Amino acid sequence: MPTKWIKGTIARITQLTPDTRQFDLRVEDDGTRFNFLPGQFITLDLPVGDKRKDRWRSYSIANEPNEDNLVELCIVRSSEGPGTKFLFDEVKTGTEILFKGPDGGFVAPSDLSKELVLICTGTGVAPFRSMIRHIFAQKLPFKGIHLIFGTRKEEDILYRDEFEKLAEEFPPFRYSVALSREKKSGTHHGYVHSIYSDIYSKPVVDRYFYVCGWSKMIDEAVENLIVKLGYDKSQVRYELYG
Repeated sequence: MPTKWIKGTIARITQLTPDTRQFDLRVEDDGTRFNFLPGQFITLDLPVGDKRKDRWRSYSIANEPNEDNLVELCIVRSSEGPGTKFLFDEVKTGTEILFKGPDGGFVAPSDLSKELVLICTGTGVAPFRSMIRHIFAQKLPFKGIHLIFGTRKEEDILYRDEFEKLAEEFPPFRYSVALSREKKSGTHHGYVHSIYSDIYSKPVVDRYFYVCGWSKMIDEAVENLIVKLGYDKSQVRYELYG
């Protein structure tokens, strides 16, 4: 079956951190609503090469499904990536981009009666933001959600104000930040692993961990949760990012 490519237009570009931007893509799909599950991704076809492996770049959707057909992509610039060079240096408001999707099974669970611990680094926060915004937008009852975000410096924290406000207004939602290169008030100095290992050291059956980020972080998190802390492997779900 041939791939269905959809046309999108860049509606807005927002500088989130020194190296990260949010690209808001308005979907042009014959007037029909663009539906996706929170946590899924789309694949852009960028004019940066002749081969598929050079042109196709996949990014998780960072917002909840909406009637405006807007898709928000949280993208960090890579010094070695022709895809992000094009996005950061050439793409402007009004630029048309073809994409396919949505795809992926790393999505928000339908059963929110269990505690969710969402562990991520960098732009790996994107699918979790989509899940969290969907849960709050739909006013879905949930037992508890703890977002644990890791990055190097305070200037690299993504969507901080948004998550801090949720944590302040809705106590069942918790938000923790780990900074590996700086000591800053209100954050943990170190890596994400020490946060969840300390708080969730005693395994319980009604708790699930979702992990998204670079492969090294995921490998360590999975080993910590299953081998060291003793959680069942069915309680740990992950997605590589980047």
